Amino acid sequence: MTGGAAPAPVPLAASAARLVFDPDCGMIRELTFAEGGRDLRPMHRVPWAGEAMPEGSLPHLARMEGDFFCAPFATGGGSAPILHGWPANGRWSVQTVDTGALQAVLDVPVQGARLTKALHLRDGHPFLYQTHVFTGGSGAISVANHAMISLPEGGLVATSAKSGWQTPAEPQEKDPARGRSCLSYPAATTDPRRFPAADGGIVDLTVYPFRTRHEDFVIGTEAPGSPLGWTAVVRKGRGELYLSLRNPAVLPMTMLWHSEGGRDYAPWSGRQRNCLGVEEGNAPEMSGQPPALALGGRLRVAHAIGCIAWPSEAPVAGVVAWPDSLTVTAITGESRTVPFDPSHLAD
Repeated sequence: MTGGAAPAPVPLAASAARLVFDPDCGMIRELTFAEGGRDLRPMHRVPWAGEAMPEGSLPHLARMEGDFFCAPFATGGGSAPILHGWPANGRWSVQTVDTGALQAVLDVPVQGARLTKALHLRDGHPFLYQTHVFTGGSGAISVANHAMISLPEGGLVATSAKSGWQTPAEPQEKDPARGRSCLSYPAATTDPRRFPAADGGIVDLTVYPFRTRHEDFVIGTEAPGSPLGWTAVVRKGRGELYLSLRNPAVLPMTMLWHSEGGRDYAPWSGRQRNCLGVEEGNAPEMSGQPPALALGGRLRVAHAIGCIAWPSEAPVAGVVAWPDSLTVTAITGESRTVPFDPSHLAD
């Protein structure tokens, strides 16, 4: 991370949402949605935030909260093999700020590209609209948003249609002295309710948690022709629904990180629980393929996340975008329509 005094966090607010942007590592902090006199706070913060970190720890690990942008994603290569790249570990310079919007530029080039971040909150919209634009640069790159959802009482996960689900070649934790993973690696299925476990059993990826004390990562690839990429997570015991929305032509992958006390070493020390990462991205190397997004011109990556009241806590069956709204339908047939701007996700 760039030296010097830490820049001040920047608050943003609109009538239905508010947040604090941390220019160090580009973290979206304190993301809160307001509805019916309630504050909905769906995002997770690591339990060691603010503590002294083990020597050699990456900057993003010390302060992980809410959502942040990765490029390259994980250890996706490129000119900066640092985990999750400089967007998640460097410093952002805020260029402009309005009541519900800001624009910031990453201080460090990404494979020679200038990276600009834009955050927007709109009155009445229960969403954070965010955009990342690469200008120039060279080579191919992987990207992902890295949202973390807090599920202290569990959750139910639904997604837009996927052609399949798979785990990478290696588990998150394979040394039992350090931690444990419980899915089979590598493995694949077309039914997320029946994913192979390492012990020969079957787990249901639509339910969180599906086991205890484990660290796992699984990749869902969008089905061809999908008009809208979405992930919907019911926050059980809270009467809330977290929503993640994307253009599947740009971000064709939903990667679920199950962080449920499966790492025993510092700073994790078994404390990181009730956290589901909903990481929407384009990172083919996670499934053994080369990065697919090309730098050199202008590359725009858009994403929207939000949270609405969902009193029934019924699993979601479908999400449809209209010209100025979004309709979410449960498997029971009930539905809600809320303000949404689908043009944000256009190429």
